[in-house]
Amino acid sequence: MKQAVIHIPHSSTRIPILEGYTVNGDFLEKEILKLTDWYTDDLFYSENDIIIKANFSRIFCDPERFADDEQEVMARFGMGVLYTKSDEGKLIRDITPELRTKILNGYYWVHHNALTNAVKNQLDEYGQSLIIDGHSFPHIPLKRSLDKNLNRPDFNIGTDLFHTSPKLVEASETFFNDRGFSLGIDWPYTGSIVPLEYYRKNPNVQSIMLEVNRKLYLKEDSNEKSESYLEIKKVVGEFVKTMKNIEW
Repeated sequence: MKQAVIHIPHSSTRIPILEGYTVNGDFLEKEILKLTDWYTDDLFYSENDIIIKANFSRIFCDPERFADDEQEVMARFGMGVLYTKSDEGKLIRDITPELRTKILNGYYWVHHNALTNAVKNQLDEYGQSLIIDGHSFPHIPLKRSLDKNLNRPDFNIGTDLFHTSPKLVEASETFFNDRGFSLGIDWPYTGSIVPLEYYRKNPNVQSIMLEVNRKLYLKEDSNEKSESYLEIKKVVGEFVKTMKNIEW
């Protein structure tokens, strides 16, 4: 692969529309501190690849969720595509049908169209496309985490049976084992994003999610970079290069 499409959905702290929120700014800031994938736009940054980054906070609109709450497992916790509850279960926003349409059309689908177009361009040029879905996660599970196991790995890859070649998984295992890091495979988080236009239809669209444990690069219980930040950024960059060199 000459280029990867690097998807960064959760690094932004921006809330473009305050309409509907029922909590004050201080409460939102605390929730943003807890839920943002801090600095993933920098950790995964590559001049040689295509970056598709959401320019809005997941607390405003989560582009990794299904737009239809009936399909989204986290919707039952009030954390579907448009969060209505905090991690603790407190009501934070009322969503009217009009507001839902406004946000989905103005932000969610705009983001997804950009991702789809990037993948389409790759297919047109190279006949294949590799998506690397860039995330981070807290070392202690959130209240609403589906996996409450406290023994979390250093890194986590998420896969899709149709869109993640076993060769990508095997190369990931070797990559992190060789560097002395523990790796969870679809644990504690599963899956990797694929545009709906190609989902379960085109095997030439490959996707793998990489989640970085925040304890590796942040000071505890903060969004302040630790002394290991640059080391972890280097590891993530090497991972991206490794994935691009794999023949599926």
